[in-house]
Amino acid sequence: MPRQYREDQPVADEFAVRVSGLTITGPDGKRLLEDGDLRLRPGRIVALTGPSGCGKTTLLRAVAGVLPPGAERTAGSIEVLGHDPFALPEAEVRALRRHRLAHVGQDPGSGLNPRMKVRRLLAEVAEDRSAEAMDALMTEVRLPPGLADRRPGSLSGGQQRRVALARALARRPAVLLLDEPTAGLDSHLRDEIGELLRHLAERHHLAVALSCHDADLVSRLADEVVELRPRIGAPPRRVPSQRTAGHEPAREAILSVTALTAAFRHRGRKVPVLHGIDLTAPAGAAVGVVGVSGSGKTTLMRAIVGLHRATGGTVTLDGLPLRPSASRRTREQRRRIQLVPQNPLGTLNPSRTVGTAIRRPLLLHRRVRPAAAPDRVLELLEQVGLPADFTDRYPHELSGGQRQRASIARALAADPDVLVCDEVTSALDAETASSVMNLLDELRDRRGLTLILISHDLRLVADRTETVLVLSEGRVVESGTTQRIFSSPEHPVTASLLSSAVLPH
Repeated sequence: MPRQYREDQPVADEFAVRVSGLTITGPDGKRLLEDGDLRLRPGRIVALTGPSGCGKTTLLRAVAGVLPPGAERTAGSIEVLGHDPFALPEAEVRALRRHRLAHVGQDPGSGLNPRMKVRRLLAEVAEDRSAEAMDALMTEVRLPPGLADRRPGSLSGGQQRRVALARALARRPAVLLLDEPTAGLDSHLRDEIGELLRHLAERHHLAVALSCHDADLVSRLADEVVELRPRIGAPPRRVPSQRTAGHEPAREAILSVTALTAAFRHRGRKVPVLHGIDLTAPAGAAVGVVGVSGSGKTTLMRAIVGLHRATGGTVTLDGLPLRPSASRRTREQRRRIQLVPQNPLGTLNPSRTVGTAIRRPLLLHRRVRPAAAPDRVLELLEQVGLPADFTDRYPHELSGGQRQRASIARALAADPDVLVCDEVTSALDAETASSVMNLLDELRDRRGLTLILISHDLRLVADRTETVLVLSEGRVVESGTTQRIFSSPEHPVTASLLSSAVLPH
């Protein structure tokens, strides 16, 4: 009979978490994790590494006692703070997660109630709900106090990630589990989060486990590294298909943004967040957009595709002005400009299979005949490195990296002229990221696809773009050829961004 969980139970000095030979199997019999091992000690940080789909997220979720629907443990043992989470009654597992164990997923923004302000989101789970405690918590995760009265929708991806981390810390846990905690963050913020995690582990005697694709951060932060192997019998990694859909001629689409402004509504008034942005992207061009978290990059991208209504300025395609709201653009205009968001769960309907999600834009925009749709879905999956049987999987059955690739496939299904990518490789391992970027480069060469790439990975921007915009506080502080700006920055903001980046020679 399992021991009963008690909130006041002390943490053993030796191990807070022990996992041995853990195998998790999905409802279809496929293994989501093969022979996983993990040991967490209070005050120490363990990093989980390995290619996308090897089971990093599954292992973290298993420690938290949360598995995808229908999945089960088929081998191995797991002990968290002296308990097997799969043997505890459901009420006691919830109590364990509420008071002693915190888990921050790869898409933290999706777990934040969009109607709640930041202060309420923190107070909802905090042990100490005083104003002083809330301010101290925000300061600890490097969030300015002014964000306390804003809602998640008005925060950058990096700010949402820090709010989710603050919510986890507000519970004063003994074990902290983080799935790609620095994905989509600029280099300075990655270092800040890394320093913060080290501070939390040592000061609060926290046992920390995190999954991470950033080899440099892992080498500097982790006390121990656990590399997960690809699952036995997993399909081999695919490379982008060289097949074409008829060798379409390049189209001379030109995207132009002129004097674009945008704002968020806060306490009944509009707060400007973009100030007169100009951007030009010829057919087949790759334009990088860089800047620290909160500089306005994601708002700019959402305004371009019509998901955030601009307050001024124009967005034109082939010289024709587009309506500020996507709902007022024609179907063809919406097809021609597609967005791959930083949070792939914002693109993939959780109630639809991956195959259905990709097939829908194919048919909606009449890119293939209905009878040919299944074959085109398989080709798109192959191009982004996903096996054919993923057509029948749901988003929650995929790892973060796999969801990102499915999101890219869905965007490409519309056969766009302009692809706007917000941290498109942040959830991918290096090999998969390179394959996806090679695919996008091929599409640029073959059919004139215009690529706008938001990324905190300055190496990626340096290697894959011709021109770049540097944003700071909603303004373009520097723009021009990527080679010139990255080799001879003129603005202090650019120089600061580049100071800690390792760029290709």
